[in-house]
Amino acid sequence: MKTLKFFLILIFCLGSINIDAQINIKDKLKRQTNNRTNKNVDQGINKGLDKVENGVKDLFKKKNKDNQDSAAVDQPLAGNQDSKQSLKAFSNYDFVPGDKVLLYEDFSQDAVGDFPALWTTNKSGEVNTLNVAPGNWLNLNATEGNWWFLKQIEFPKNFIVEFDVVPKKGAPRYAVGVTIYGENGFKEMSDPYASKTGLIINIAKSGWESHGIKAGSPRISGDSNLKPVEEEKLNHVIIWVQNRRVRIYHKGEKVLDMPTNLYDDSKFTRFGFMLYRGASSASYVSNIKITTASPDTRNKLLTEGKLVTYGIYFDVNKDVVKPESYGTLNDIAKILNEVPEVKVKILGHTDSDGQDAANLDLSKRRAASVKAELARTFGVNADRLITDGMGETQPVAPNDTPSNKALNRRVEFIKQ
Repeated sequence: MKTLKFFLILIFCLGSINIDAQINIKDKLKRQTNNRTNKNVDQGINKGLDKVENGVKDLFKKKNKDNQDSAAVDQPLAGNQDSKQSLKAFSNYDFVPGDKVLLYEDFSQDAVGDFPALWTTNKSGEVNTLNVAPGNWLNLNATEGNWWFLKQIEFPKNFIVEFDVVPKKGAPRYAVGVTIYGENGFKEMSDPYASKTGLIINIAKSGWESHGIKAGSPRISGDSNLKPVEEEKLNHVIIWVQNRRVRIYHKGEKVLDMPTNLYDDSKFTRFGFMLYRGASSASYVSNIKITTASPDTRNKLLTEGKLVTYGIYFDVNKDVVKPESYGTLNDIAKILNEVPEVKVKILGHTDSDGQDAANLDLSKRRAASVKAELARTFGVNADRLITDGMGETQPVAPNDTPSNKALNRRVEFIKQ
């Protein structure tokens, strides 16, 4: 408006200017005035649109937050960022490891670059570290051969074998073969296909093969193409043998279930790995654990008053309950929900690796995580559960070998 007044005064003072010039100036002033008016209108509209847009953004932000908060209710544990899958995703993991560890091998006592002391081979191999997983790994450094654990193992009728495998690229067919067999007489390097009785699990690029063997008898075989292992990635394989029945688990599924895979008189004492000429690539293996299976949970907990389990899993130095623990926790929860008056104390235990204070804290946090999963996933009344951790203070074996350390890493349930 001030500008408009200035031009009007100027026109009044310059009376000698001709009419055409005055008309031109007036038109110019009119155009400028209209432009300014339009500009102000545009600015007003833009401000209004900005308010609407910001309001819509705020609405979506609130809705997204509400959705996130709602989704968080279904997470297995508060603060459970390390768990990529919930226990519910592993609901068909129905195996329950027992209270005896028959073998645990993570090659932690072997020097990197050496062949492991408790093993033998007819080819080559060495202990390596990997960039895709922690710890030491046995590199089956050939495309054929046998790698046997030297000591005999008295396998019961009911047992569980677990191990991690990282297959190398380029396998024409097999990543690795798992051999569990019985001998007529002990040989360091025996032939499982010529054994008295045996079980051979071939882990293929496309799936799984299972062969029950008995000298002089045809093989009992089964196969599956569900959830095969992935090359250059960590794969956790679980094999449950229950009398004649063989089940294999991988990636949250039961990938093979053979109800009559073994002969009645099967008896096993040896364990190892095989690769096949022209059909295999080298692989890395570690974290081999063999346990008894299916303990009498009810009797141990309700009658004897104490249940020791090696079937609740955690990553190293972490307190997140891994989904593979589903079968064990489900088994315990069934008993607790059937007998609602029973109260239980959950105790966590560690081995002696690391600092005493850190192990004590870790054991307490693990016991608390077990309680949280029993309440959240299986509906056990949390008021019936108390927790504590003993750290490394109550070992059941010397902390001198991987197998003994595995015995000390346990969770106990004590009837109150």
